[in-house]
Amino acid sequence: MSPTPPTPPTPPASPAGPVNPPRRAPEAGTTLLVIAKEPVPGRVKTRLTPPFTPAEAARLAEAALADTLTVVAALPARRRVLVLDGHPGPWLPDGYEVLPQSEGGLDERIAAAFGACRGPALLVGMDTPQLTAGLLAPALAPDAWEGRAAWFGPAADGGFWALGLADPDPGLVRGVPMSTERTGALQRRRLLEAGLAVRDLPVLRDVDTAEDAAEVAARTRGRFAAEHARLRQAVAR
Repeated sequence: MSPTPPTPPTPPASPAGPVNPPRRAPEAGTTLLVIAKEPVPGRVKTRLTPPFTPAEAARLAEAALADTLTVVAALPARRRVLVLDGHPGPWLPDGYEVLPQSEGGLDERIAAAFGACRGPALLVGMDTPQLTAGLLAPALAPDAWEGRAAWFGPAADGGFWALGLADPDPGLVRGVPMSTERTGALQRRRLLEAGLAVRDLPVLRDVDTAEDAAEVAARTRGRFAAEHARLRQAVAR
């Protein structure tokens, strides 16, 4: 018999798993957030009274919220989330997650909403029932989030109706004074100072006063416009 050749040495075992695991890719798609209050008389749209009663103002608020949720429900999104102060009602369409609003001022509540997201997120409020898919289309385009982008929708009263962040860092909102005529300018400056490429959406008018409601209702169709027409006739009588 020929002599048995020596057994070659066994190579050392590789460590389990990669030594430097690749970074996780950003999650595909955009999370759409709607921040809102439950339309309860006396808690919403108080600046509509007078001429409307608290119950009528709540009906207008519900109509505005329903129109907004309907538009957002039809948009392409990874998630659709209603960030709600209160309880959902029959006005909420299918396809939404519901998260309770956090404690604190509006800046804290918006910051917490972004903090619950991974990947790009776009937030709108309930005060712009004239919202359409076309108005939000640029922020949902395939290249919408390239170049550390942020999206900003200024409101005519100095606030903002939309805010989109490629990286939803709560610190980009927390501490910005809300509900002032300079809120929008201050929030936009915060984004720019963070080195973000701010892309603007069209200016929209919030429904805060009876004059706002009449102006918005005249320029849109949907539940809000129909409800406003019915209530205006009732007030006239």
